[in-house]
Amino acid sequence: MTTVTRETKETKVRVELSLGRGTTQVDTGLKFFDHMLSTFARYAGLDMTLHARGDLTHHVMEDVAITLGTAVQRVIPATAARFAERTLPMDDALVQACLDAGGRFFYEGPLKNRLYEHWMRSFCEHAKVTLHLRVLRGRDSHHVTEAAFKALGLSLRDAMVDTGTVFSMKGTVALEVREC
Repeated sequence: MTTVTRETKETKVRVELSLGRGTTQVDTGLKFFDHMLSTFARYAGLDMTLHARGDLTHHVMEDVAITLGTAVQRVIPATAARFAERTLPMDDALVQACLDAGGRFFYEGPLKNRLYEHWMRSFCEHAKVTLHLRVLRGRDSHHVTEAAFKALGLSLRDAMVDTGTVFSMKGTVALEVREC
C-alpha cells in the first residue's frame, strides 16, 4: 500500500492506494467528483481510500489530482505492460483513452468541463503517464466526463499488468540525484 498526503494552506488530501479489486472509500465533499474518483479506481482495479477538504472546488480537485497521480505513479510495476487503449461508450458519449505508463508526462484532451480537463492534466503530470483522450461523440457533459474516467481507468488497468519484462529499448532507467 502507498500512502500520499498533501497539505497546503488551501487543502488537505490523503490517499491510500494499492493494486487490488477496485474497492473505494472516497470523500472530497464534492459528490460528482467523488463518483468520478470511485469510478476511476474501480475500473483501474485500484483499492483506494481518499479524503480531501479545501477552500475552493478548483483547489480540492487540483490537489487530489496531484496526490492521486503521485500515488498511482508509485504503484505502477517496473515491468508493466505500459501501453493500453480503451474506447468506452456511455449513452451519447464515446471516449477513447490511449495511455503510456512509461514514466513521461504528456496530456492531450480536451474534455468539455475545464475543471475536469485541468484534473486530467494534473493527474497525468504527477502519475508520469502520457494520455491522449479523445471525445469521439457526446452532448451530455456528465456522460462525456464519466466515460473519460472509465476509459482512463480501464486503460490504466491494462497498462499496469505486470509482464515481467521492461517495455523500453532503454531497459531499466536509473537516476541518481545528490544534494550538496
